[in-house]
Amino acid sequence: MLGEIQTKPMEILLVEDGLMDAKITIHALRRSMVHHRLTLVRTTAEAIQFLKREGVFGRAPAPDLLLLDLCLPDGDGLEIVSEMRSFPDRRATTPVVVLTASDDTETRQRCDSMKIDDFITKPVDEEQFLRVVREHKRLLMFSHSPLVGV
Repeated sequence: MLGEIQTKPMEILLVEDGLMDAKITIHALRRSMVHHRLTLVRTTAEAIQFLKREGVFGRAPAPDLLLLDLCLPDGDGLEIVSEMRSFPDRRATTPVVVLTASDDTETRQRCDSMKIDDFITKPVDEEQFLRVVREHKRLLMFSHSPLVGV
């Protein structure tokens, strides 16, 4: 059982419309040494379809971590979080890390009110980003440990 926990990749959903930002995030994750599987979607609609397992995403895994840009071509990234929080299963509690170029007070307050787990301003500081991802991986492994709750 413990061997399964250590080898199971962390399922990451990256919602990012900027290809350069996506490429930077993907390369940082590769360097992180965190065993993961990443899915990239570029719009609010695609992210919601993925989370609902609709259309081409019918067999999509439940993400263990959502990396989310807020400014998307078809809406606000927080719409995705609102939708996700309404699900009746573990997807409702998926940790969310916002990656955004906006660092204004209103944006941070909106994220705080939606209980966003982490907020990272672009351009992303790779060390900070990797520290956050590793911490979520550690928490994920701990939450799936057979010793939790004993």
